[in-house]
Amino acid sequence: MKDKTMNRWNTYDPYYIQLADKKIVDIVITRHAHARYCARIGSETSTLEEICALLWEKLKNGQIASYYRNEEDVYVVDDDMLFVAQFPLDESETDLLGNPLHKMIVVTFLGLMSQTMELRDLRTYYSWLRHSRRMTLVKNSRKRK
Repeated sequence: MKDKTMNRWNTYDPYYIQLADKKIVDIVITRHAHARYCARIGSETSTLEEICALLWEKLKNGQIASYYRNEEDVYVVDDDMLFVAQFPLDESETDLLGNPLHKMIVVTFLGLMSQTMELRDLRTYYSWLRHSRRMTLVKNSRKRK
């Protein structure tokens, strides 16, 4: 996702966008995240390039923020769309001062808060999911005996 080239021949400035304490230079979308985006947010014909372009524009405009104050894995776009991301260092890129830059790897898209009410409080939702799965396992183990 390079946006900026320098005037000299065959040189470029690795362009990054600051998100909290990370300097993001590239966006990677996993196959799982692409499938989740198509199923929950966009249309079935959404391509990886469209999703990356959308996230890059939102990142440039400052419309992506952390969902929780202290945790850095769930992010919200325009106070509606939730996604989970990881930020490994990009070994091939540094800024002009030699500081490390990061890739944003989108692991999954959780959905839209405006459509799914459970996403408004993720901690309660995940604890409910764990409890319901545990109870299902307990019921199934009772049936086997």
